[in-house]
Amino acid sequence: MTEQIGKVTLDLSRYPGEDLYCDGTVEDEILEIVKHTPKEGYRKAIEEKKSWPVFYHLSAQRENIVSWLPMDRSTKVLEVGSGMGAITGALARRAGSVTCVDLSRKRSEINAWRNRECENVTIHVGNFNDIEPDLPCDYDYVLLVGVFEYGQSYIPTKTPYEDFLRINLRHVKAGGNLVIAIENKMGMKYWAGCQEDHLGVMFAGIEDYPDGGAVRTFTKGGLERLLSACGVEEYHFYYPYPDYKFADTIYSDARLPRTGELTRNLRNFDRDRLLLFDEKNSFDMVIREGYFPLYSNSYLLLTGPAPETVYTKFSNDRAEIYAIRTDIREKENGERWVCKYPEGPEAAEHMEDIHRFCGELKERYTDGGLYINESVLERDDQGLPWVRLEYLEGATLEELLDKRLEEGDEEGFEKLFSEYLEKVRFREEIPVSDYDLVFGNIIVDKEGRWNLIDYEWTFEERVDMEALAWRALYCYQMGDGRRKKLPLKRYMEKLGISDKKAEEYRARERRFQKAVTGNRVSVSDMRLLLGTRAMAWQGLFEEMDQNVVEIFEDDGSGYSPERSYHLYPSYLVVNRMRLEIPVGEEICGVRIDPSEGSCIIRMQAARLNGRPLDLSDKRVLAMNGWEMSEKGEEKPVFFFHTGDPNINIRLESVAREGKEILEVEFEINRLAEETAAALDRNLKRRRWF
Repeated sequence: MTEQIGKVTLDLSRYPGEDLYCDGTVEDEILEIVKHTPKEGYRKAIEEKKSWPVFYHLSAQRENIVSWLPMDRSTKVLEVGSGMGAITGALARRAGSVTCVDLSRKRSEINAWRNRECENVTIHVGNFNDIEPDLPCDYDYVLLVGVFEYGQSYIPTKTPYEDFLRINLRHVKAGGNLVIAIENKMGMKYWAGCQEDHLGVMFAGIEDYPDGGAVRTFTKGGLERLLSACGVEEYHFYYPYPDYKFADTIYSDARLPRTGELTRNLRNFDRDRLLLFDEKNSFDMVIREGYFPLYSNSYLLLTGPAPETVYTKFSNDRAEIYAIRTDIREKENGERWVCKYPEGPEAAEHMEDIHRFCGELKERYTDGGLYINESVLERDDQGLPWVRLEYLEGATLEELLDKRLEEGDEEGFEKLFSEYLEKVRFREEIPVSDYDLVFGNIIVDKEGRWNLIDYEWTFEERVDMEALAWRALYCYQMGDGRRKKLPLKRYMEKLGISDKKAEEYRARERRFQKAVTGNRVSVSDMRLLLGTRAMAWQGLFEEMDQNVVEIFEDDGSGYSPERSYHLYPSYLVVNRMRLEIPVGEEICGVRIDPSEGSCIIRMQAARLNGRPLDLSDKRVLAMNGWEMSEKGEEKPVFFFHTGDPNINIRLESVAREGKEILEVEFEINRLAEETAAALDRNLKRRRWF
């Protein structure tokens, strides 16, 4: 039983006849997009829809996690859990054959439609356990991208993750790689205020999933223990940043991040988040202390031999004519070199320009104390140009300036900046300028030599030194952390840059960025387009003031204002709160007034000294609102169209042990009066009929 969509084959012989999971109508929306929109139009559709699922499934940036792996037309790939094909196209363009497995027919159809020109793709639709026994065992790569965390859903055994790992390993040929991309449950972003990706709950992974669930992510040590249990001795960890979903840099143990590099941390797209601390500063600290691998937001794990590439930076969130990738590659003898590749033929001229700029900048800066990293122009099998550069050791000027800031060495900072100005203005009359002569693109080696390592944005015109210095300071301060305290105004005065001139430079920078991105919304700006919020922790206290609740006690004579008091939630994350209420042995009921207006409340838990109360028992839980959940549901949902909603916990039928603590946890979503009134009318109409 097969179906052909374009050149892609869907094998339906093991399809159970229905999709056992679905994201709802958005899947139909995405199917329509991929049917009627060419791939180059996906980005426009993403911007128009302003939808997280559309962005997540169709963004070309999703491919970055695998597009750096070495493949050619002899490569055979198995992709388990291929979904809507976020990475299938990247594999099909480079490998000889791609075999996909996915449980959902709708998602597999989306995958097939978006890759319908690829004759080397076969998609098996159905349960992995039914399909796996018939798969061959000679794949160069077996990919589990965003899949391994669901292992206990795939494998119903006592050791599901070990067994899932063993099953997939047997399909990897000798010398091949099993590839796992997964979140780190101790990732820095989860400490800093991002909700756990799968459950949408703060600190769920950090607390080791206390409420259970079908998903498990792992620490680096946890993954290593699984590998050991399965007898895997050769493996390599890579560290996608900001995470594996939208990676723009991939580090490795052979090339870990340096202090000052991890500055793009507001990359949450699916949910609101808190800002509990400055992640840039925290990353810098763990990098200096040697603990970064423990706090990387995601892991990319490869079993088997390691590729030559030890570092990859993607610069493909741009117009096609500028889209490139930069690799650091390492030979067996430890020799390293830097390679810049075009992401497509459209960027071929840009690569040739980079090589040409090397000669022109060397001509300008000879004898000026700024050395230009040597480049060699190469060509691949298709004749596309790429550039090979020297790999230079040392500290970036950015790192050196950061150190001066941390030490409070203002004089040392100004001395370095003055030396920068002296080198930048050398032969400034010559009409060739590197517009991106920022501090991070200069490495100072052990001999004290200043090396310009990246000159991609060189223009054959004279750009005044003040403009280059202003941009260097502007980009430096954008890195957040302690750099925000830099007295920029003072440096502007030192450079003779007026407010009007600075605004002209800012306008030029905006024009430059639009030209680079092709006037499209960058990935880093998608959070704003999707409307997800980032709230500083200081704002929590204001929010808590709005969420103070009133507690009433019933000692057998009913509820009354005389036996009431106000209580601040002891735990509040977005709309979820936890209350800890002392209950004397004479108290037979507790009423909680959580709001002064219409709302929807989902009860999460109620415990008496840690003993769970049955919230489906009407003798225990009562509310003065509409119950919207199914009868007997463990976490009931109630709608209130009133200015005085209340939660009533009755304790007459509950075994008591004297004075105890009643712990109540619930989610609350406040409603505008217009919305609440419309919902109330609808519910009454349904009740009438």
